[in-house]
Amino acid sequence: MATLREIRRRLASVTKISQVTDAMRMVATAKLRRAQEAIESNRPYAEKFDLLLGHLLAQIDIDEVPHPFLVPHEMNGVCLVVVSSDRGLCGGFNSNIFRVSDERISFYKNQGFDVSLICVGRRVADSFRKRQHKVIAEYLNAFQNLRFETALDIVSQFDDLYLDKQIDRVEVIYNNFKSAITQNVLVEQLLPLTPNPPVGDELFLDYLYEPNQSEIFERVLSKHLNIQTWKVLLDSHAAEHAARMTAMENATSNAKEIIDELVLQRNRARQAIITKEISEIVGGAEALG
Repeated sequence: MATLREIRRRLASVTKISQVTDAMRMVATAKLRRAQEAIESNRPYAEKFDLLLGHLLAQIDIDEVPHPFLVPHEMNGVCLVVVSSDRGLCGGFNSNIFRVSDERISFYKNQGFDVSLICVGRRVADSFRKRQHKVIAEYLNAFQNLRFETALDIVSQFDDLYLDKQIDRVEVIYNNFKSAITQNVLVEQLLPLTPNPPVGDELFLDYLYEPNQSEIFERVLSKHLNIQTWKVLLDSHAAEHAARMTAMENATSNAKEIIDELVLQRNRARQAIITKEISEIVGGAEALG
């Protein structure tokens, strides 16, 4: 059985850990709120942009206005954009990304395709570099000061390779933010583009285009990748803070349970010492009497 001194030492240690995890939970909660606001502010623009692109796609003949981003290639090489976090202590956030990424890499390599990687986040970059995968670009500490220019730079890494037919498909793997307690790993295709035409009443919206539909379609299509990539970064950023908040909340709860158990052990140990001392006093008094 542990001595009273050992119990007190462990109780002090667990109490300090509980204070740290609770502070990290509050910080993650505050950052999550700001990340959610960024998603909400970007959502109307992204939704309207997708609606415009789908409306243009439904009204023009793609064969007359061929765009290289819409043309599928014969499969030889694949580029995977893998988004993780720069720091740990966020539960299964990164491990889920590693698991899905390994599955996709194995899937394409088993078919004889060359796999290139763009790593966003220190965790995934360090992991794939150690395992000697083909990493063509790394973005470390990108989430410390997340900017739209980061999304533009990521797109610039793979769009020219696709146009030059050095890669034939681009996919992104990231944690999609659903809620503070739910984050799902998604695999989405970035290239070739597969925009969704509008349905229902949205199909009959009447726009006036200037200079013309074909020219606007080409310009909108080139910006579509930037917006998609920016949305991925915002989602992953919010999902990271949500995962860290949940992990720190669970850690704090577990620490409090351990503290309660240690307090009981301390009280029992103190009671045992007091009982022993009383017994010794009574025994000594009886011996003298």
